[in-house]
Amino acid sequence: MKSMTGYGKASATFETKNISIEIKSLNSKQADVNIKLPPIYRSLEVEINNILKKRLERGKIDCFISLTYTKGEANVDINQELFKTYFTQLREMTRSIGANETYLTEYLLRRDDVLQSEQENLSEQECQSLFSTLNNAINTLDEYRQTEGSALEQEFLKRLAIIESLSLEISPFEKNRVPQIKEKLLSRLEELKPIEVDSSRLEQELIYYLEKLDITEEQTRLAQHIKYFKQTIESSENIGKKLGFITQEMGREINTLGSKSNDAQMQQIVVKMKDELEKIKEQLANVL
Repeated sequence: MKSMTGYGKASATFETKNISIEIKSLNSKQADVNIKLPPIYRSLEVEINNILKKRLERGKIDCFISLTYTKGEANVDINQELFKTYFTQLREMTRSIGANETYLTEYLLRRDDVLQSEQENLSEQECQSLFSTLNNAINTLDEYRQTEGSALEQEFLKRLAIIESLSLEISPFEKNRVPQIKEKLLSRLEELKPIEVDSSRLEQELIYYLEKLDITEEQTRLAQHIKYFKQTIESSENIGKKLGFITQEMGREINTLGSKSNDAQMQQIVVKMKDELEKIKEQLANVL
């Protein structure tokens, strides 16, 4: 099992360039990819996007690719007129509000329209270096996801064990609950006398009503859902959505137990079960 939360970073040197790639991922229902990269690699953006979606599959994914030169001069051209215009206007704005001007130059030199790289022909070797670095960053992120997933798995097993234990606590109440309800109903009927009642029909109705209050099936199905949840966790495939469906079924059985209980102590136990299930649902949002 993997978490959707992860972080990975990798770097490589190609000739005079240092390529650095940083990837962050958070939970999301779909693959939501955001890529920031130098203009020189713009032509590769679609391919990078496809690699990220294929390998990471789901999550809010932010990929930052930066490029620095280890030696020599970069092929860049500063748009001096545009730089002066931006700088003058921004300096006036910062002074009018009393802000710090220290980083104006650094900010402007990061703008693509101010600092324009001369178009270079990307060699096949440089592309391979970039994609290799990208995959290394993804590998690091994937290891992070696996570690987070293992922690989530232990948390789920802990919560499931509590729900199982609480379900067993309900059983002792079941032995006395139905007879008590039956006695209460018969007592109320006694109060209605001398109204004539068909005893045979009355017994049939009582049996039907008391059978509807029986919780054996709900307990059995809940136990089956918990078992299936544990089996699914052990699967290597992406299981977040599947586990979500299983918890929905568990919730239905727990809710039915509560509606059938007619006993304050049983209802308190059911509330505790609901609380544990909600904690599982909250964490499931992070499972891939």
